[in-house]
Amino acid sequence: MAGAHENLETAEHAQHAAHEGGRDNKKIALVISVLALFLAFSETFGKSAQTAALNAQIEASNLWNFFQAKNIRRTLTIVASESAKIDLATAPDETRKTLIAKQIEQWDKTAARYRSEPEAGGGKGEGTQELSRRAQEMEKARDLELNKYHNFEFASAAFQIGIVLCSAAVITGIVALAYGALAVGLLGVVFMTTGFVMPTFPHDLLHFVEGFFGGGGGHH
Repeated sequence: MAGAHENLETAEHAQHAAHEGGRDNKKIALVISVLALFLAFSETFGKSAQTAALNAQIEASNLWNFFQAKNIRRTLTIVASESAKIDLATAPDETRKTLIAKQIEQWDKTAARYRSEPEAGGGKGEGTQELSRRAQEMEKARDLELNKYHNFEFASAAFQIGIVLCSAAVITGIVALAYGALAVGLLGVVFMTTGFVMPTFPHDLLHFVEGFFGGGGGHH
């Protein structure tokens, strides 16, 4: 897809050509202006959503790495504790048993802390339970932003097509093309609105259709 600057330049050229024509062309110039405005908005929102998705992905990756490191430490601590329990059973005297028992207790507390540490990280939690939950939340945030991005991309494509149709209407004098541009522009507005209020709707609808026809095919 062309960059925002190139898209706006194309719209500007088309608008200039439209202004040189008659009354219909001036109306088309107004349509081009509106489409160009919506195009600028949709591309700005799309870029913002894309950046947010990338940031969420980076944060999710960092959290999963932290989770893996802490889970390894927890596993090693549990192994050490279990090994010490064997030593405890075979310890020759009470003093040795007391020392081993204290060490086992300390390891068990450490393993439990590695498992759940809700007060750490400014209250966000840095145990494996909390890290896993936080990473999954960031993945959901990433997916949401990607859905927004795709909606804004579809909207941008619709606005660009609308501008092209308006340009064709100016060149050919076929006013019907301008009405087609309006229809496509309205579709772009729908996609842009969906990006804000129901970003997952197109994705969910696609899955529903695939599931419906896939399920229907399984009955034959």
